[in-house]
Parts: sequence; C-alpha cells; structure tokens
Amino acid sequence: MGNSKQILKRLKFLSNPKIVEGMARFGINPQKAYGISIPVLRKIAKEIGKDHKLALELWQSGIHEARILASMIDEPEKVIEKQMNKWVSGFDSWDICDQCCLNLFDKVSFVDKKIKSYASKKEEFIKRTAFALIACLAFHNKELKDEDFNKYFVIIEKASIDERNYVRKAVNWALRQIGKRNKKLNKKAIKVAKDILKTYKGNKTARWIANDALRELESKKIQKRLALSL
Repeated sequence: MGNSKQILKRLKFLSNPKIVEGMARFGINPQKAYGISIPVLRKIAKEIGKDHKLALELWQSGIHEARILASMIDEPEKVIEKQMNKWVSGFDSWDICDQCCLNLFDKVSFVDKKIKSYASKKEEFIKRTAFALIACLAFHNKELKDEDFNKYFVIIEKASIDERNYVRKAVNWALRQIGKRNKKLNKKAIKVAKDILKTYKGNKTARWIANDALRELESKKIQKRLALSL
C-alpha cells in the first residue's frame, strides 16, 4: 500500500471540501480534516492491513482521517499505555474518540485500568473515552461476564450529573449498551437508571440520561430480543 507519505497523499487526493464545511455542524472539528467517509477509510485500512509502526506515523500527521485510519490498522497487542494516553489526550471531537475506542482501544489488555483512570479526568473527551470504552466492550466483547460490567454502574451513576454534551451522551450510551447485553444486566441497568432518577431528581442531565436509557431498555423491542436470547 505504501508508506505514510504516500497514504497521506492519497487521503488528500480524496478530500471533499464541501463535507469538511459541514463537519462542524455535527460536532466534528473541521481543522486538519479532509471529509473522507468511514466506509472509504475502512476500505483503505483493509488494503493496508495491520501495521503498528505505520499507525503511529499516521497519527503523528495530525490529519483527522489519518488518525481514524491509524486506529483501524494499529495492532492492539502492541499498544502501550503511553501511546494510548497520548492519543486520548489528542482527541478533539466525539468521532475520533469513538472510532479509536471501537477500532482499537477496547481490545487492549489494560482497558479496564484505563476506563477507571479516564472516568476521573476533567477533560471532556478524555472522560468521554471511559464511557465510550464501556459501551464498546458491552457491544464487542462476548467473553466478558456480567460481573465485569456490574462494577461500571458505579462510575456511570457518578458521572450522570456531568452536563457536558459529549460526556452525558457517552454515559447514556454506556448504560444502554450494558443493559442490552442480556436479561440480567438489563434488569440491573434499569434499576441503576431509576436510582439515578431518585438520587439526582433535581438534575436535568441525570434525568435525561436515565429517562432516555429507560425508554430503550424497557421497550418492547429490547425486551423481546432479550427474551429470545435466553
């Protein structure tokens, strides 16, 4: 596929200024962006294959799409904590955060340690990372047991009063994703949502997180799917 310079040249060739103009409206930082869709980046990633060294070089470019591509081709077993901390500290929009979590960081061996660490941080996108990782684990990792997720309810409840848009949406996402994993976790997630309403009943953010989660987790669609999976 070529080296990082050739790949960056290809990405620049694929740039779409009109899409870049509209990125800000969706909460995506348009600076250093080319406006390339995720499906196109996935196709390029497939052509490249896994390459840790190349991923590091692409991240260093600072280009939005190059960084997403880096998360797609990196090798989780070669990622160290220093690299993860550096990348997470560089998150400047929800999509780069979520793509890195979905493509790479939910697969590193020390993910649980990082969730606990990032959940306590003040920076909006670093804190979002903790809950995006929980959501990704609930969706992707079929090997984890219920007790692996039960411990996350405490930090979800604690963060349910964080009013910042990208944190509250990730907290809600994490709660919903755990609650859709199986019937037992669904009951627990519903209880946690109701506890949030009782504990923080005067807080607008907590009410939104809990009520939105309950709307989905108690829905006929989810209940039917979970009943069929028993």
